[in-house]
Amino acid sequence: MTSESQFLTGPDDRMPAPPPGCPAHGIGPGGLHRLHEAPDLRALYEQLREKYGPVAPVLLHDDVPMWVVLGHAENLHMVRTPSHFTRDSRVWTPLKDGMVKPDHPLMPHIAWQPICSHAEGEEHKRLRAAVTAAMVTIDHRSLRRTIGRATQLLVNRFCETGRADLVDQFAEHLPMAVMCDVLGMPEEYNDRIVQAARDMLKGTQTAIASNEYIMGCLRRLVARRRARPDEDFTSHLVEHPAGLSDDEVAQHLRLVLIASYEATANLLANTLRRVLTDPGFRAQLNGGQMTVPQAVEQSLWDEPPFSTILGYFAKQETELGGQRIRAGDGLLLGIAPANVDPRVRPDPTADMMGNRSHLAFSGGPHECPGQDIGRAIADVGVDKLLMRLTDVQLDCAEEELRWTESIASQHLVELPVRFTPQPQQDVMSQPSHTPMPVPQPRAAWEISTVRAESEPPAEAPAPQGAGSPARQPWPAPPDLVPPGVAPSAGTGEAGEHGRPRGVRQRFLRWWRGY
Repeated sequence: MTSESQFLTGPDDRMPAPPPGCPAHGIGPGGLHRLHEAPDLRALYEQLREKYGPVAPVLLHDDVPMWVVLGHAENLHMVRTPSHFTRDSRVWTPLKDGMVKPDHPLMPHIAWQPICSHAEGEEHKRLRAAVTAAMVTIDHRSLRRTIGRATQLLVNRFCETGRADLVDQFAEHLPMAVMCDVLGMPEEYNDRIVQAARDMLKGTQTAIASNEYIMGCLRRLVARRRARPDEDFTSHLVEHPAGLSDDEVAQHLRLVLIASYEATANLLANTLRRVLTDPGFRAQLNGGQMTVPQAVEQSLWDEPPFSTILGYFAKQETELGGQRIRAGDGLLLGIAPANVDPRVRPDPTADMMGNRSHLAFSGGPHECPGQDIGRAIADVGVDKLLMRLTDVQLDCAEEELRWTESIASQHLVELPVRFTPQPQQDVMSQPSHTPMPVPQPRAAWEISTVRAESEPPAEAPAPQGAGSPARQPWPAPPDLVPPGVAPSAGTGEAGEHGRPRGVRQRFLRWWRGY
């Protein structure tokens, strides 16, 4: 292993960088690699692992020194040892010494904010307790129904055309539609909020304006829930005994919304790409050797939504992975390289079915509290989309797929597909391999597939009261079947030819939220 004196990463170790045109471009002071200039970060991480071991020195933009933690065990130790490592960037030596300017490209990720993911000690417990308690109130059966209906609505937009881009038209919309409903603002979901989220994550010149648009939506939501609490995530956050201020509530809503949006959009796109490009993977799904949740978990191992998280900071001098870490040093949580650490995964192509020891959702006190929501969106969304579009296939050569890559994540640009055009489907029905056209509105809930001899005209729904926006973007199904109406095949508790459904079928219907 290279001696420490050869890769000191403190601010005093800076030396002139090679000019952009020379062969050494991408190598900065002290021969350290600039992560933001690497054409292939996965390959670079393996080079660093071979040269330095599980913890390696690198450079960020403006040649700011940083450590990247590559080992699985070392990452777990870092996130689980708050006595040595903190997420409070105010202790970071390059920031205190002025090396990190206010306009640094990574400042939105690094700058300290009064939120639970940057707090520690008693303040972290106070804020985290409020977020966790609000998460616990989410009804996961209702959540799965919401995801299913949102999936149906999105697929209805393009199912008749026979072609679609599953990134732009599906993966980037489904998480936002679901999270707007979870937070209690389904009326705010539209193309504008999706575009704003994408824009602020890309760090464009209009990112600040996009952030303000989203914060405006969240501040209006907080004000409404202060005045009229409801049974949603925001109301429980507002009313928690921790007593969060309006600004603290809004900032935590932003954290939950944007983190879940970006992570789940990437997870959906990555899982669908794997299904469309890996015949063996798809065959396992179609043949029943792999379930959709297992496919999603494999994607979390192979292509985690966030490849690294910025950042952790040393509170005192310590040792990690054989390297001396000085007080004030910064470290990157290396999720992607840790997931292929040869000490825990000697064969990076190995099937990790059923194994959840990946670091896709971090770990320790700052482990993602909403990971089950992300999993549910991916599980239900992928499952129902594939049930609707059974013959969907990639509409370009696999080599033509493109990604935008940053230090934090790798984002699929587009996923063009083609399929046999399908009719639209009622969002209240389960997906079917042979979907029927959307039926006309009925005055009463009718389960029979035979149309009644005479039907009274459908009545228009009663208008919402002024100032009382509907909580559900879709109508809830009736709880009871009208007397005298016999359940048909595929509905209720009776199956084909009137035979009672088995325990497994009833359990699956309950689990999927039907």
